[in-house]
Order: sequence, then C-alpha cells, then structure tokens
Amino acid sequence: MQDCTKEEINNAYDGTILYTDHFLDEVIKFLKKNQNKYSVGMFYVADHGESLGENGIYLHGLPYVIAPDVQKHPAAVAWFGDDYDINKTCAKNLANKAYSHDNIFSTILGVMGVKTKVYNPNEDMYLKCYKKLINPNC
Repeated sequence: MQDCTKEEINNAYDGTILYTDHFLDEVIKFLKKNQNKYSVGMFYVADHGESLGENGIYLHGLPYVIAPDVQKHPAAVAWFGDDYDINKTCAKNLANKAYSHDNIFSTILGVMGVKTKVYNPNEDMYLKCYKKLINPNC
C-alpha cells in the first residue's frame, strides 16, 4: 500500500465494488428465473467497511472503539422475490436507516422464518415488514 497512489488504491477498491455488483446481479437473475418454483430472496452484507485514506487511515483493521464510522457501517443489499413473505415497500423504506452487524443475526432469522428463543425482534431490521408476524417465543 505504501507504494500505491491514493488514486490506485481507490481504483482497486472501486474494481471490487464493480465485481460485487456484477455478482449480485447474476444472483438476482438466477433467483428471478426460479421464483415461480420457490420462494426466493437474497440478503448480502459485507463483512466490514473500508477506510480509503480518510484522516490517513487505510483498510479496516482498527479496534471498534477507535475505528472510523466508514469501517463500522458495511454495505448491505436485500432482494426478495414476488411471493416472499415481506412487504417490499416497507423494506425499501428502510434503505437509508443506519444499522450495524448487531442487526444481522436476528434479521437473517426473521427473513428465513426461523423460530427460536435467540431471535431478538428488537434487532430485526424487517420486523415491521413481514406479512406474517413472527412469534419470538416459539
């Protein structure tokens, strides 16, 4: 990294974003082709955010307590098929709200309809969007 210009680092990062976008597009195309046979959906979340030189910080390895916000709020993308048990308008309205990795566990359980006592409805991003409410005590 020390031998790269800021522009080269940003270009490399942009390339990974472009490829991820292409990959997710292919996944969605596959799901669309199969939504007549199955209830399909996708929830993608990056494992971390990335610093690209803000305040002289690069990559993503800082401890949480001192990491900049760009490292604490990773990107996420959700897509649901036509008959998925979720109100898409409600889900779209959540797109600009701030969430963290703390929300992922219960959100995945909720999206998948898993009934377990470890599910925390307060951490499920889509709780108000399900067409059928989940009973967390099951």
